[in-house]
Amino acid sequence: MNPASHHGTVKGHPKAPMLPEPITKLIIAEDQAEDAEQIISVLRNSGIALRPQRISTEEELAASLESFTPDLVLANPACKAITLAAIGRALDATGKDVALLALTDKLTDDAVAAILTHGSVRGIALRNRHDQLQAVVRRELDSLNTRRNVRRLEAALRESDRRCDALLDSSRDPIAYIHEGTHVRANNAYLEMFGFASFEDVEGLTILDLIAPQHTADFKDLLKRLARGEKPPPRLDLTAQRGDGGTFDAVMEFSAATYEGEPCQQIVFRLPATDTETEKELHLLKTRDQLTGLYNRTHFLELVDEAVARAIDGTTDQALLLLEPDNYRTVIDTVGITGADDVLRQLAGTIKQRLGETDRAGRIGDHSFGVLLSGRALADVQQIAESLRASVEAAIIEAGGKSTSLTISLGGSLIGEKNAKSQVLLSLADDALRAASGQGGNRFDIHDPAAADKAEAARQQQWLELIDAALERDGFLLYYQPVINLQGEEGEFYEVLLRMRGPTEEVMPSLFMPIAERHDRLLAIDRWVIEHAIKALGNRTNEAAPTTLFIKLSTLTLHDESLADWVDGKLVAANVKASQLVFEVPEAKVMTCLKPAREFVDRWRKSGGGFELEQFGSGLNSFQALKHIDADFLKIDRALTTDLAHHADNEQKVRELCSQAHAAGKRIVVEWIEEASSMPTLFSAGVNFAQGNFLASPSPEMRAVT
Repeated sequence: MNPASHHGTVKGHPKAPMLPEPITKLIIAEDQAEDAEQIISVLRNSGIALRPQRISTEEELAASLESFTPDLVLANPACKAITLAAIGRALDATGKDVALLALTDKLTDDAVAAILTHGSVRGIALRNRHDQLQAVVRRELDSLNTRRNVRRLEAALRESDRRCDALLDSSRDPIAYIHEGTHVRANNAYLEMFGFASFEDVEGLTILDLIAPQHTADFKDLLKRLARGEKPPPRLDLTAQRGDGGTFDAVMEFSAATYEGEPCQQIVFRLPATDTETEKELHLLKTRDQLTGLYNRTHFLELVDEAVARAIDGTTDQALLLLEPDNYRTVIDTVGITGADDVLRQLAGTIKQRLGETDRAGRIGDHSFGVLLSGRALADVQQIAESLRASVEAAIIEAGGKSTSLTISLGGSLIGEKNAKSQVLLSLADDALRAASGQGGNRFDIHDPAAADKAEAARQQQWLELIDAALERDGFLLYYQPVINLQGEEGEFYEVLLRMRGPTEEVMPSLFMPIAERHDRLLAIDRWVIEHAIKALGNRTNEAAPTTLFIKLSTLTLHDESLADWVDGKLVAANVKASQLVFEVPEAKVMTCLKPAREFVDRWRKSGGGFELEQFGSGLNSFQALKHIDADFLKIDRALTTDLAHHADNEQKVRELCSQAHAAGKRIVVEWIEEASSMPTLFSAGVNFAQGNFLASPSPEMRAVT
């Protein structure tokens, strides 16, 4: 019973699926298609989405590379008509970044040495060690994505440098870059200030050459301190000297920078301010919100960037809080538009009162506020959030000549290395704010990145307890979705779908089956489903038409040698025939355990039971599996059957699969039919059975479609 296979909704259409993992384009060099199919199945079973092609000769590789740029190449060094060296040369000739892995059965010193002499081979994967194969492939795909991201970032950095260079030239502030005391870049304003016609006139000059003699000793000492890694002063008042020998009073501002990849100091020369009060007023206008007196959005986001940078450097105990009034629209209806400003001013005043000297607050939206806390552990952050919440709730707001009250919701996140990106941090805090607001408001929710793993473990343990309780107390439910016979075959057919009784409502398997798989509960769940399905069939012995149930199994159950005898006993006790049960396993899963799967299917079919390969048609040559597994039914992969009327390639593929299946004496099943437009194609292609919410939704009872 595969965790992703117990799908279906009780009513209506299924929920929209999560975005799929990006598809990896794979070329596999193997002489035998069967060997390639097994590797593809192993990778797909680990969750890697693949678009594979198999090659066995240099000509086939050349043809593939012309129309198909792979992300990864898996090559068997034992291929007869193509070598690792030839593959490496062909990949190098494309100029593309492609990961090449050697695929072998076992490792010896000679084999490793022979493989790794080819410089283009990035690693070795063991065919018979599925865990190692999956790990090596994922590592190489991660490495490939990292290299691609680095190239994109380098391109973005070059573009950013180009724009910065253009901004530097257009800036009115005199700016220069100094490396080891020497000018490496200066803008036009800088050249004009010191009387130079072009950068060639200042290139090679030290910054000391532009400092008046009375300050050179102090400035030389400053340069030595900077060379030792000490931080520069925020500003330095001195007398500067022009190229013609004239002097003027100036203020120097320092900041660390890089130029052409080398660390340097950015120096900005300014003339001394003549009006200190005016300078302060201009700074306030630039950084403050005029209504509330808090920082404005632009400056507050700059503070967030600075906090994130500190977190990257190792600073801890920082947090970001976002807060909004819960009932703001109602309050505005009470106090009127003219009183809205008073409400926001008083709310801002409450925020100011609850913050320490090192904390910062800003207005970041119409009625949204942000707070940056520093030197605060989680308990302190929670205490401040609760203090803000309680203070606002207790306050009486006088606005627009009326009195009213207000509550707020707060969401926040601690700032740590894991979320040290401004957009990630803001998103986490906003999610927490929406969670607090969605629970009724007047509360806070703080995200702790370090606690995420603990929370996930606790969540899984809670689900595991529910699963164990369901197994012990029959807390599972079976739903039955009709499988419609399109060719007039006698009887009723149903797919068995699993649900679990939750504390408040039924739980879909996508929520609990992955956890059941990780904690070895699939065998027990499989047996529960089989036992209760047989009981349900036993209760229908008086029905006129024979009933057949399709039941999904996990690959672990295929290894269970006692299952067939156990099922026989249950069938005899319920007076049910084995022919009324059809067990299902996905094609890719079967290919990873061919021997136990073949033994299970042979034993089960001798008892009279049926077997179905699900997700059929997704491999390189799916009919290769039928050489090992004598399946009665083939359920076509839903990726090929969704909205057939608008996908001509898929329609052609379905027709080919049906033709081959009928020639082999197999019956074709198509699931997930959600629209009427696919039905004419299914009929004309010769599909035997169809299933989906368009035809009939799952139900707790077996109800034939009339």
